[in-house]
Amino acid sequence: MAKDQKTLRITLVKSPIGYSQKQKDTVRSLGLSKINQVVEKPNTPQIRGMVAKIQHLVTVEEVE
Repeated sequence: MAKDQKTLRITLVKSPIGYSQKQKDTVRSLGLSKINQVVEKPNTPQIRGMVAKIQHLVTVEEVE
């Protein structure tokens, strides 16, 4: 990862229970399993797309 590339701090704020299996799989593939768990991922189009699909379940911050 380039030194000037930002990362995304993704926090699971709502349970995926009651949502489609695709959304549950997306949450899991981002490395999230518990409420308020935080992961940092590179700011890539693939990660941005995954976050967009579950934006109602997570909060996202850009960090240096």
